[in-house]
Amino acid sequence: MANSLSIEKIDAAYGAVRVLEDVSLKVNSGETVVLLGTNGNGKSTLMKCVMGIVRPRAGAIVVEIDGERYDLIGRSTEQIVDLGIALVPEGRRLFPRLTVEENLLLGAFRRKARAALKSNLDFCFECFPRLAERRAQLAGSLSGGEQQMLALARALMLAPRILLIDEPSVGLAPVLVSRTIADRGYVIVHGQIAFEGRSADELNNNELIRKFYLGL
Repeated sequence: MANSLSIEKIDAAYGAVRVLEDVSLKVNSGETVVLLGTNGNGKSTLMKCVMGIVRPRAGAIVVEIDGERYDLIGRSTEQIVDLGIALVPEGRRLFPRLTVEENLLLGAFRRKARAALKSNLDFCFECFPRLAERRAQLAGSLSGGEQQMLALARALMLAPRILLIDEPSVGLAPVLVSRTIADRGYVIVHGQIAFEGRSADELNNNELIRKFYLGL
């Protein structure tokens, strides 16, 4: 069934500092959509708004999950996660003194995820064989790439219907675009959407992206 995310005219601030202004974007069912922007332009704040960590001053955030519509504004983070929305946070936020497997099990606290814990764990190890090899290793001793795999796999343990990934570094965003992993995307500059690319080709061929994100 359909799963989608609609963000409409979102304003957000930290105290007197405005971070997002009139931000609107849409993620349709089955799409991979990238949001590009250098540090401090509002990417993480927008994801925190979706997850209920930051309360927008204006605007609407609506998701459709398995055919049902939900307004996220005013819901707690716990309630949003329970709907099946997962976030891979900036900096990964792993538990370094717990093993790979223990980190994964902690990701399965949603009721529907607990019911399918074993199959979800098997799925994660199938997707990331390196994690299966290191299931008893402490998360803090993994390489950076392995830790990113673990952060993503932990989010998958939630059995998410919508998955948000906050990139750990600016340098990853151009890779996503240049390899056309994303179906389409947006560029955010100073808290506002500066460009919408309706396809991977539009993103790759946009002068703003080529100059500032791809170094071309």
